[in-house]
Amino acid sequence: MYRALEEAYGPQHWWPAKTATEVVIGAILAQNTAWSNVERAIANLRRARCLNFARLHALPPERLEALIKPAGTYRIKARRLKAFVQAICLEHGGSLRRMLSGKLDEARARLLAVHGIGPETADAILLYAGGRLSFVVDAYTMRILRRHFMVDSRATYEPVRSRFHRAMRPSPEVYNEFHALLVRAGKEHCRVRARCEGCPLEFIAHDERR
Repeated sequence: MYRALEEAYGPQHWWPAKTATEVVIGAILAQNTAWSNVERAIANLRRARCLNFARLHALPPERLEALIKPAGTYRIKARRLKAFVQAICLEHGGSLRRMLSGKLDEARARLLAVHGIGPETADAILLYAGGRLSFVVDAYTMRILRRHFMVDSRATYEPVRSRFHRAMRPSPEVYNEFHALLVRAGKEHCRVRARCEGCPLEFIAHDERR
C-alpha cells in the first residue's frame, strides 16, 4: 500500500505548518472540520500574533473564540486549546519539547490527560510536532483498511495503531508520509461513496460497500 501510494502521489509535505506550535494548534482545531477551515482560523491567530502558547494562555476566552470561529464548534475548541496551553504552561514551563519528551507511552499519556485531546489528536501532535514514533489512525485510514479486508467493522483505534507499529519500519518520516498518503487516497477515492476507478490501491482486493 505504501509503495503504491508513494509511486502514484509522491511526497505529500504534510503537516502544512511553519512551527511545531502551529502543528499543535492545527491538530486541535482540525477535529471534525475541513482543513481549509483550520487554515482560516490559524490565519486569524497569526494576524493577531497569537501563535504561541504564552499569548494563547493570556488571551481572553471570548477573544480566542472569535479568532478560531472559522474552524467550527469554536467554543468547544477554545476550551480545548485553553486546556492544552494551561497544561503546557503550568506543568511544562511552556516547553512543547519537554511535554513530548521521555518514553513514548508517558508522553502520550500526558497528552491524553488534557481535556479534549483524544488518541488521534495526541498521535498527530507526537508525530508531526514531536517527531515521535506514533502512527495516526484517522477515519480515512480505517475506511481504507476495512474496504481492503484488513480490519472489520468492529476495529478500534489502539489495535489498528499497534498493527501499523508492528508492520512498519520505525521511522517518523515513514509514519508521516504513509499517513499523509492514506489521507490523500481517502479524499480522492475512498470516500463515503467510493470511487475505486483509478485509485492506486485498486489492484488490492477490496469491496467498496464495506
